[in-house]
Amino acid sequence: GSNPGGSWGSQAQEDWDRDLLLDPAWEKQQRKTFTAWCNSHLRKAGTQIENIEEDFRDGLKLMLLLEVISGERLAKPERGKMRVHKISNVNKALDFIASKGVKLVSIGAEEIVDGNVKMTLGMIWTIILRFAIQDISVEETSAKEGLLLWCQRKTAPYKNVNIQNFHISWKDGLGFCALIHRHRPELIDYGKLRKDDPLTNLNTAFDVAEKYLDIPKMLDAEDIVGTARPDEKAIMTYVSSFYHAFSGAQKAETAANRICKVLAVNQENEQLMEDYEKLASDLLEWIRRTIPWLENRVPENTMHAMQQKLEDFRDYRRLHKPPKVQEKCQLEINFNTLQTKLRLSNRPAFMPSEGRMVSDINNAWGCLEQVEKGYEEWLLNEIRRLERLDHLAEKFRQKASIHEAWTDGKEAMLRQKDYETATLSEIKALLKKHEAFESDLAAHQDRVEQIAAIAQELNELDYYDSPSVNARCQKICDQWDNLGALTQKRREALERTEKLLETIDQLYLEYAKRAAPFNNWMEGAMEDLQDTFIVHTIEEIQGLTTAHEQFKATLPDADKERLAILGIHNEVSKIVQTYHVNMAGTNPYTTITPQEINGKWDHVRQLVPRRDQALTEEHARQQHNERLRKQFGAQANVIGPWIQTKMEEIGRISIEMHGTLEDQLSHLRQYEKSIVNYKPKIDQLEGDHQLIQEALIFDNKHTNYTMEHIRVGWEQLLTTIARTINEVENQILTRDAKGISQEQMNEFRASFNHFDRDHSGTLGPEEFKACLISLGYDIGNDPQGEAEFARIMSIVDPNRLGVVTFQAFIDFMSRETADTDTADQVMASFKILAGDKNYITMDELRRELPPDQAEYCIARMAPYTGPDSVPGALDYMSFSTALYGESDL
Repeated sequence: GSNPGGSWGSQAQEDWDRDLLLDPAWEKQQRKTFTAWCNSHLRKAGTQIENIEEDFRDGLKLMLLLEVISGERLAKPERGKMRVHKISNVNKALDFIASKGVKLVSIGAEEIVDGNVKMTLGMIWTIILRFAIQDISVEETSAKEGLLLWCQRKTAPYKNVNIQNFHISWKDGLGFCALIHRHRPELIDYGKLRKDDPLTNLNTAFDVAEKYLDIPKMLDAEDIVGTARPDEKAIMTYVSSFYHAFSGAQKAETAANRICKVLAVNQENEQLMEDYEKLASDLLEWIRRTIPWLENRVPENTMHAMQQKLEDFRDYRRLHKPPKVQEKCQLEINFNTLQTKLRLSNRPAFMPSEGRMVSDINNAWGCLEQVEKGYEEWLLNEIRRLERLDHLAEKFRQKASIHEAWTDGKEAMLRQKDYETATLSEIKALLKKHEAFESDLAAHQDRVEQIAAIAQELNELDYYDSPSVNARCQKICDQWDNLGALTQKRREALERTEKLLETIDQLYLEYAKRAAPFNNWMEGAMEDLQDTFIVHTIEEIQGLTTAHEQFKATLPDADKERLAILGIHNEVSKIVQTYHVNMAGTNPYTTITPQEINGKWDHVRQLVPRRDQALTEEHARQQHNERLRKQFGAQANVIGPWIQTKMEEIGRISIEMHGTLEDQLSHLRQYEKSIVNYKPKIDQLEGDHQLIQEALIFDNKHTNYTMEHIRVGWEQLLTTIARTINEVENQILTRDAKGISQEQMNEFRASFNHFDRDHSGTLGPEEFKACLISLGYDIGNDPQGEAEFARIMSIVDPNRLGVVTFQAFIDFMSRETADTDTADQVMASFKILAGDKNYITMDELRRELPPDQAEYCIARMAPYTGPDSVPGALDYMSFSTALYGESDL
């Protein structure tokens, strides 16, 4: 038979097999649906089929079916009963299907002739797809997607209907009823349907479709309800019959949409025409009303009135005209858009009403702009004329205002007697300020003369407001004369006061020069006398006492200086009383008063004996502290060296090889006991240290040992002896577990100690390598030897610290010399338990091993992924390797 290949390919065959495997009931649904679909077409040719795989075996009805659904004639069929004739007829049918662009991989004529149900159903489904579903198109989607979108659109308005697929979305029957009601609402009372009664819904839809829509009953309601997931192909076949049955209604809907679209375009164009007419009429009316206003040339008599006209014109240009410019532009845009839409929709061009053409509006707009330009020029000329008339009057007012603003408060300033309470520096500043004012007064003389000249000119030109100008000018001149007299009087008073204050200022300066250092001396003395001191030795307190005695010797000379300073202040007081000087304040050079000097001097005299007593008490405390230092130092100088000696002895014991490991362990435990018995002396030293801390003693010249040194040394001593005992115990465990003799252990220790040059208890990489060579290991300097040494280092130094301890050395040597289990041996044991398989199951582990060990293996074994894997298989090989550190668990 033929095998054109294509859409019914191997993948489609696998999908078909999978569907039937998932739910065998689907084959029953497909047989019924496909048979009904074929009969709906075959009855047009006056025939029917009863058994789909039997009736198509000779190929005759298959060819007839294709002719009915395609409307084309196929090749002449063979009428013989022989197998070869049947195969020929089926091949002609398959060739016709292939000619329609459908490839039928894995469907051969022999399978159809032999009555292969699966192949026959697959072939009929391919025919349905090609001739009933493929040509369905909804919004650029086709076939299955287009049919699904069509169903969703048609059922969207119905409650409890949500079509998302071609299987479970149709189980309740409401989807089929909704499709019928959407196109033929008189056939079904949809409101009476219930979602919880799918059998009634399905049977109603099937019966109505068969009776009124000529759609045969292709599905069985009980099968659909009784199947968890109805067959998608059967549902699609039946739904496609609805699509084709209602295609006529779809065409009517498309025609209605086309008419609506045409009418919408026409309505939009009419609206644009009406908008144009109204906008043009409104714009022309606004131009008609605006031109007379711009043609009015009646002048105003005042500048204010003309400026108001100009402001109105600016409002017109800024507020009123711009929207009209936009309207005119929009009018032209609307006109052009309308003409374009009319032309594109094959409509006649738009002709506006008479006088409302775009050209008419442009002509009216040109007249408006011409009148507007003339009006603006007239306004500007009138304003320039009034500006010339008002210029002189404005100039007078401006200069007068400036002068009046300058003279405001000047008379009051010249009359004030602030110099009577001023200091010398303030008097000098007032004189400088007064000289500056005199210069400013002279400079303003020219402005006063200009004001008088402008007033005279306004009088000659008969200015309408001349009386007010003359009155203002006279007031300015009278005030100017008065300012000159007050200025001279104030200068004389300032110069007289300056001479008197200069004498007092000299005395103030001398007082300040001597009072400041004396005051600083007293403040420093008070600070030193009250300063809290912290000393730690007798020498330091003795130094403070000597400095205090030297300070007391300077007090008589200081008292003489105090009396001299007070005498200067008394001389100032006499001058003030004699000449009745009104002093404005205190000494400008200093804030130190005689009362402050006397008060601080008295305070210094009171602080001296207090300082004597404090120094005496501190001297006694330092003597007590020195006794505590000596007591602590004597004990620490004994305990510190003792701890160091013991540490060195333990170090020697750990590397020496006297006797067996048990002898060494016994010796170390006796040594540990002697160290613990030394604890009371440490406790006694702690007590002395507490007394030193309570006395706030921070250093001790009698010893280099601190309590922290002693504590750390003691803790290290205890840790070292405990660690050394543990190392010996581990060596005993290793020796016994690995079967190492005492002689081998001594040999290992001797080799290790020999290469431990610095007696640190560890070997560096090079020392360890030399040790291995001495024990007979062949480790060359070639790449192979380096690789072997790197492997050994990864075993003895897994943390990559760069050193090898004796315990790691012993573990490595015992591993090299003893017989131990390997990953391969464990792997072989697991293979025995697994029955020689490459994997093992959880049941086998629980059967062969103790419960806790079985669960341990199950929790850590990875799933086995080999080609012979079964569900639940575990990988014992990777697990065995991981036990020995060769992979990750």
